[in-house]
Amino acid sequence: MKKQDALQILLFTVFFAIGTAAVSISLLGGELLRYHQGKELLKKNELFLERLEQINADYDALLKQLHEDPDTVRRLAPATLGIEPVDDKKAAYPKAKLEQLAAARKALMENAARETAVPAESNWIKRCSKWPARIVLFLAGSGLIIISLVYFGPSTGKTSLSDNNSIGISGD
Repeated sequence: MKKQDALQILLFTVFFAIGTAAVSISLLGGELLRYHQGKELLKKNELFLERLEQINADYDALLKQLHEDPDTVRRLAPATLGIEPVDDKKAAYPKAKLEQLAAARKALMENAARETAVPAESNWIKRCSKWPARIVLFLAGSGLIIISLVYFGPSTGKTSLSDNNSIGISGD
């Protein structure tokens, strides 16, 4: 195999592959976008499900503790309901104000939202799914396929006009 033939095969492969990829992306642009959106939605729902399972596990542990130690309710009531404890004056209870609790709740919610955040789909998929870009991709890919077939395709013994027998023209 000559170097020229190897270069011709390489250029044909590169141009044809890029052209085919461009045409495929242009034809499947909307489906690719929906596929990636569905994949991201699935990831987001899986993260949400994991969070719910963690919350359920925490509540199960709390319920188990409540069943094992009935004094837990008495100790949790002042902190949860914000009332003054009635019986144990020697115990130190935190004095959290409503604003502090709201700030802590907000920080926890932001942290939970950050944990469940899923990265947005790629920008190239958004751009390729719009109609003007799809048309340009299709035309450019078709052009590359045609160029690869015409200029770098297999040579089939090119004929010249002087060889009349090969093209079926009589000398009369």
